[in-house]
Amino acid sequence: MATSASVARGTRDFYGDELIRRSYIIEIIEGAFKRFGFSAIQTPSFENLDTLMGKYGEEGDRLIFKILKSGDYLSKLSDQDRIEFTSSEMTPQISDKALRYDLTVPFARFVVQNQNELALPFRRYQIQPVWRADRPQKGRFREFYQCDADVVGAMSLWQEVDLIQLYDTVFSELGLLGDQHPTLRINHRKILAGIAESFGIEDQLIPFTVALDKLDKIGAEGVLKELNGLGLSDSILEKVDTFLKVGSNLTDQLNFLDGLFVHSEQGRIGVEEIRFLLDQLEAVRLESISLKLDLTLARGLNYYTGIIFEVSAPEGVQMGSIGGGGRYDNLTSQFGGQALGGVGISFGLDRIYLVLEALGLFPENVSDRLDVFIINYDDQSSRQLLPFIQKLRKAGISVELYPIATKIQKQFKYLDKRTAQLVLFPKSELLVEDKIEVKNLSNGEVSILEISEIDQIKKALN
Repeated sequence: MATSASVARGTRDFYGDELIRRSYIIEIIEGAFKRFGFSAIQTPSFENLDTLMGKYGEEGDRLIFKILKSGDYLSKLSDQDRIEFTSSEMTPQISDKALRYDLTVPFARFVVQNQNELALPFRRYQIQPVWRADRPQKGRFREFYQCDADVVGAMSLWQEVDLIQLYDTVFSELGLLGDQHPTLRINHRKILAGIAESFGIEDQLIPFTVALDKLDKIGAEGVLKELNGLGLSDSILEKVDTFLKVGSNLTDQLNFLDGLFVHSEQGRIGVEEIRFLLDQLEAVRLESISLKLDLTLARGLNYYTGIIFEVSAPEGVQMGSIGGGGRYDNLTSQFGGQALGGVGISFGLDRIYLVLEALGLFPENVSDRLDVFIINYDDQSSRQLLPFIQKLRKAGISVELYPIATKIQKQFKYLDKRTAQLVLFPKSELLVEDKIEVKNLSNGEVSILEISEIDQIKKALN
């Protein structure tokens, strides 16, 4: 029985213009990473299961793709175990590896394993796919690329200042400017912890922040309803309601926090660090991002400890976040190493692609189009053109000679799907004079050029 030809749900094939455009985005991001002093690393697509589990929170852990053990992995389980074990109890028995959920946890593992060879602070970038067992929808895939830049081994907030400028540089070069600029939302995990402490619900910090993080999706009423389900008192819900109505004015937000954190040291530390960040950024002109303090921003990953970031797509584009990150100062200690200060950001390649496509921001020359397509009349003319084709390719011009000497109509039918800028007709009466007929498909112009003059072909391509 034949297997149906279908791609796994939540994954995609790439080819043609789409792949060229993805490479265009990667080249811009990678170029910026290098100019900001980051060095590249790569880690395996899968990790030991215990490397990943327990780092992302309960919800994140559920989305990790587990890999079954090789061989008869059920043989060591008794019939009773198979009946009584829950799925969470069964998992360690049948799986010991998993596809990476993000690039940050594998990076922390890498640092601990290689810390004696690394110069600290270590600045690394990484561009690789990650996998999440999420429900596929627009802009949300089960396999997608992250483009990460992290610094580990430094507690200084100047790293956050630098990373915001990195965001600004990349989005500027991608053309996300003016009315099409993204918004960089910032918050601090200590501010969130201080709010929970001031409301008397520090023991409910995680479900509290999870509910807050859903504000954009379910609204204030939905957040309050979810918190009510935690059994919080009416007086606490009233405080949360007041907090949600503070608004987006920076002065009002900071004044509210100053009044709230009279007895919360960690809350005050969070506010001081946010103020430091904003004060330093006044010295530079951000071209492509607007900064916004978002007191409900939580980011669901448990390893964050300080300032957190999330980049929202430009207004008018229905898309989730296109980037995010934050500070994590204890992650390396979970692998037996010392607690090295760490902070990083990520660019979501797949969503950035969709944003640029929606806004029409891909340059026209970023395509899979051939520069030159050569009609095949016969073996003799094709052989005569081989040195000419070689020179064109050495000059950086993409060239394809149709492999079969067949009807010109058939060759042009192929070209309709392939696309090219110039079509060359190696007619025998012209080849004897070392000339060739050239048609520019962009404007329909036909000319006769010297084969020896590569510059004429270059000029025709411009």
